[in-house]
Amino acid sequence: MFFNEEFETLPRPALEALQLKRLQAVLDRVYDNVPFYKKTFDATGIKPSVVTSLDDLQKLPFTTKQDMRDSYPYGLFAAPMEEIVRIHASSGTTGKPTVVGYTQKDISTWSELMARSFVAAGAHKGDIIHNAYGYGLFTGGLGAHYGAERLGASVIPISGGNTKRQIMIMQDFGSTVLTCTPSYSLFMAEEAQVEGVDFKSLKLRVGIFGAEPWSEEMRNEIERKLNLTAIDIYGLSEIMGPGVAIECIEAKQGLHIWEDHFIPEIINPDTGERLPEGERGELVITTITKQGIPLIRYRTRDITSLTYEPCVCGRTHARITRMSGRSDDMLIIRGVNVFPSQIEAVLVGIEGIEPHYMLIVDRQGTLDTLTVQVEVSEHLFSDEIKVLQALSRRIEKEIKDMLGVTCTAKLVEPKTIQRSEGKAKRVIDNRKL
Repeated sequence: MFFNEEFETLPRPALEALQLKRLQAVLDRVYDNVPFYKKTFDATGIKPSVVTSLDDLQKLPFTTKQDMRDSYPYGLFAAPMEEIVRIHASSGTTGKPTVVGYTQKDISTWSELMARSFVAAGAHKGDIIHNAYGYGLFTGGLGAHYGAERLGASVIPISGGNTKRQIMIMQDFGSTVLTCTPSYSLFMAEEAQVEGVDFKSLKLRVGIFGAEPWSEEMRNEIERKLNLTAIDIYGLSEIMGPGVAIECIEAKQGLHIWEDHFIPEIINPDTGERLPEGERGELVITTITKQGIPLIRYRTRDITSLTYEPCVCGRTHARITRMSGRSDDMLIIRGVNVFPSQIEAVLVGIEGIEPHYMLIVDRQGTLDTLTVQVEVSEHLFSDEIKVLQALSRRIEKEIKDMLGVTCTAKLVEPKTIQRSEGKAKRVIDNRKL
């Protein structure tokens, strides 16, 4: 089954010809409308006209998340604000979000690619899609919502949280497709067991899970506990949101990346050199149809590989393998991007806290947990217990307010967190991803 069979099954020569045409157009667009790109291209002596083949893409400089932060909020927009109909944002290391803007055409494109993704995952027009991704600045909820509506399915915009109600809604409304983070789906299974609800009694058939790393072992556990087929979806707000790539239900052997809208490359994260098909490295994506904020050779920091082997499903688009990690220090906790420096920025502003901390990430049952160990000053550590308890609560609240992630603050004695003469070790990740 296809949502847009013509484009999803384009022969490689036709697909690559379309990519080149769209790439040349977007390069002209950013050179003429985005001062950052004009300055960057001019500094390297490159004009858009030098790109006469897809291989010439390698001649262009990369775009990084730092470039987006430096251009906060609208510096990389290629369309005037009167044409921007939607603004989303994701967290960045400084506490300021990475801002992305969408024109009406961008929203339409995103909706189609999510509809394509739903169909690739085995969903259809008659489905009732239970959308438990978060709505708001995070792209997950609205991205899945618009895709479900474009497909013509019934969408339940329930967002995250209130798990008992989620289970009741799935029972009463007859949900057939579930969208959420993989860890939240397992938490749902635990809560359902407590409530005496057997997922085998529900109508769920397919689960589309993303926004955080998850393993094949977790897939097996989800499928067993929720009695559905679990499909991996990939996206990032800088590029579009969810629906950049997805597994097909026929194979579940890599995620088809929609190449008529994105050009993927794999590079050595240390040298920037492009790697051949099949080798693992950092995923780089160029957007070739976005109007609001096109990105040229954007370094995603996600580690994967790329294959162009034909797929049994009939789609001709390349596939990326399951992500095995990131080339930077970003953590993903329950779908929320967290950088150690963000935590540091919160702690620095609290009186009585020393600039020494450790982040400990565990998986308790099916959910990720974050413990923030932080040293307190000598005079404060000897203070009353209620004072320390109040300080812990303040740290937890400020991190939640600033970053949107729940944590447990653990205050420790001065000079108990290990020091380093080189790069400080800030994270202990005990999850087996």
